[in-house]
Amino acid sequence: MSVITVTNDNFETEVLNCEKPVLLDFWASWCGPCRMVSPLVDEIAEETTAAKVGKINVDEQPELAAQFGIMSIPTLVVMKNGKVVNKAVGARPKATIVEMLNV
Repeated sequence: MSVITVTNDNFETEVLNCEKPVLLDFWASWCGPCRMVSPLVDEIAEETTAAKVGKINVDEQPELAAQFGIMSIPTLVVMKNGKVVNKAVGARPKATIVEMLNV
């Protein structure tokens, strides 16, 4: 499955109403560590069918960033049944990101 671009318009459908866990990558184009994490998130999206993977550009979606209290990026959030079950701030290795989904 490929990465979904999450916006205010599709957040409820793609994230809150999703049966699977959802990995959200909060990022911005000017963020160096975000550029390191982004290809890892893309790989995870292609390799897993057990979870949905989405990216939220904090510059384009400030309301969602505020809703999640994002103060630093990259921030990775795992949601299940509409609730945050895991959260990590800063660049992480791929194995750690995959492990976050196993909550």
